Amino acid sequence: MTTNRYYQGPVTDHFDGTRFFNRGGARDKSVLDILRWKMKSRRERWPDHPPAVTPDRPPERSRPLRVAFVGHGTILLQVENRNLLIDPVWSERVSPFRRVGPRRVNPPGIRFEDLPPIDAVLLTHNHYDHLDLDTLKRLEATFRPRVVTPLGNDAVIHAAVPAMRVDTGDWGASFDLGGGVETVLHPANHWSSRSLSDRRMALWCGFAIRSPQGLLYHSGDTGYGDGSIFRLFRERFGAPDLAFLPIGAYEPRWFMRDQHVAPDEAVRILLDTGARRALGFHWGTFPLADEGMETPARELDAALDEAGIARERFRPMRPGEVFAFEDAV
Repeated sequence: MTTNRYYQGPVTDHFDGTRFFNRGGARDKSVLDILRWKMKSRRERWPDHPPAVTPDRPPERSRPLRVAFVGHGTILLQVENRNLLIDPVWSERVSPFRRVGPRRVNPPGIRFEDLPPIDAVLLTHNHYDHLDLDTLKRLEATFRPRVVTPLGNDAVIHAAVPAMRVDTGDWGASFDLGGGVETVLHPANHWSSRSLSDRRMALWCGFAIRSPQGLLYHSGDTGYGDGSIFRLFRERFGAPDLAFLPIGAYEPRWFMRDQHVAPDEAVRILLDTGARRALGFHWGTFPLADEGMETPARELDAALDEAGIARERFRPMRPGEVFAFEDAV
């Protein structure tokens, strides 16, 4: 009998006693599916010399919302004098191996040494491009931040960083981050694993982030599915002032559709949630799928034009880029 090495808890509508699942979700991809993808892959070439990155040097604190993009899924949020890092990755590779696996093609948009004091880390799930143990060790040694993450991920973290303060919760759980800032775990259409034998044994999520400066939505890695989780966000929290939505790692669609949205689906999420504006992440740093480095940005612009939405409403973030909101979002 298979046992869950990370989490033991009651059966729910998205946990069968051993593994978590997406309600109405598709089947897991098999090793044969992976081989089929790799054998038939028509990967677009990434540039040998990507555009230079000018690193941000963030202030120690900011009351107005300030967003700085580090790269891929890593975002620094400064709001109400709280410093929050989402899915921090400063490693060169996102892989269980030191010398093999997807390699960073551009440097982080903030040097680790230039980070302000980090109060909390929000971790969406345990894939290597989002939960990076080497980076968590550095954060613990430097800042001793609090970590907020879905069920089961504390076991992954504590195996490598036993002293780290980790708070876990199910979808719907809320956490007070101080300064009038609160986060709530929200469903995402995704999955989890650190190896071949622990698939879906830890939960995944997106985040609602409430503050006096406005309502933020971070979708986490997600497929579109039937769109219900995005409409549910609007029902529960209202239309977000700012949404962080993934736009990369989506080709080929037959393989990636259930776990990663394409840019046109990200635009549908914008409309489903009613977000006033959005910023695109999960692209242009690690070559994880078949589309080219700049393809997500081009296809996002095309999808916005097709929907009659101003491009300024939904912009793809680039490493080192800063979005500062002097007033409420």
